[in-house]
Amino acid sequence: MPKHGKKYREAAARIDKNILYDPVDALALVKELAPARFDETVEAVVKLGVDPRHADQQVRGAVVLPHGTGKTRTVLVFARGDKAREAEEAGADFVGAEEMIAKIQNEGWLGFEVAIATPDMMGMVGRLGKILGPRGLMPNPKTGTVTFDVAQAVKEVKAGKIEYRVDKAGIIHAPIGKVSFETEKLVENLRTLMEQLIRVKPAGAKGQYVRGVYVCSTMGPGVKVNAQKLTA
Repeated sequence: MPKHGKKYREAAARIDKNILYDPVDALALVKELAPARFDETVEAVVKLGVDPRHADQQVRGAVVLPHGTGKTRTVLVFARGDKAREAEEAGADFVGAEEMIAKIQNEGWLGFEVAIATPDMMGMVGRLGKILGPRGLMPNPKTGTVTFDVAQAVKEVKAGKIEYRVDKAGIIHAPIGKVSFETEKLVENLRTLMEQLIRVKPAGAKGQYVRGVYVCSTMGPGVKVNAQKLTA
């Protein structure tokens, strides 16, 4: 395993691994112990009691964080006509149809972080599955990125909408802000994420659903959170 640096080890030594921290205390500690000189991202790591190998236990979707993530994401919208104009007016960075698809296929262009498409465009956008799919860029109805209401979709992404998806180990990784955020805003973002995960609990999930919640900064150690204080 890779060895952690001195700052990381010093920060980790200040965390009591035997207790569950109150959300406010946990996030205040993450802010205090962030070792980097840049404005690190604060991430939530949630262990769920699901088996992602079963289709009925997949946990995937999107949620708008009340205070955003501290990062403006670049948005591409696949649309034509009036919908293309709506997307442009809403603040989309790139808008187009066949020409954007050709640019991705022929030039390998991937200068965007979120792709949105109107349903009538998905027949063509589907050709990009092998390119966009592995990078998590494929528009998907489950995350609200396949819709005729492109203006609202663009505004939500720009306002701080994040996508979440359980990995093979049953864990969700999601950004909830920056170290520079006020602690209370990080707590509200984390609570919003947790409430969403509770709402989308799969019917097939058995036993304890939320099995652990940690918060950490990009370069810092994890702090275990008392999840009951987030979902009460």
